[in-house]
Amino acid sequence: MATLFSRIITREIPADIVYEDTHCLAFRDINPQAPIHVLVIPKQEIPRLADAQDADQALLGHLLLAAGKVARQLGVGDAFRLVVNNGADAGQTVFHLHLHILAGRPLRWPPG
Repeated sequence: MATLFSRIITREIPADIVYEDTHCLAFRDINPQAPIHVLVIPKQEIPRLADAQDADQALLGHLLLAAGKVARQLGVGDAFRLVVNNGADAGQTVFHLHLHILAGRPLRWPPG
C-alpha cells in the first residue's frame, strides 16, 4: 500500500515542493510546528530510520546534505533543527522515513 509520501513523490497528491533531486524530495509540512517546517523524504521508501540497512548509508548521508541545502535555500542555514521520529510512540505518523526541518523561531531545549 502506497504511503502518503510515496503518493507525493509520484505527484498523485499535491505538495508545496521546495527541493527535489534524484534521491529525495522536500516539501512544506501541512501542519507546521514552526514558521518554517519542511519535510525531506527519500524517494526510496524506508518505513523508519530503524529499518535502514548498511546499504542505505549513502542515502542517509544524502538526506542530511539535502536538508542543509534546503535550509540555506530558505534562508535559515545557520539556525534550524532536524527531527526524525522513529515509530508511533515517538510521534511518527507516516511510515516513510522523513526529516523535519524546523526554523524561523527560537527552538527550546529539551524538545519534548
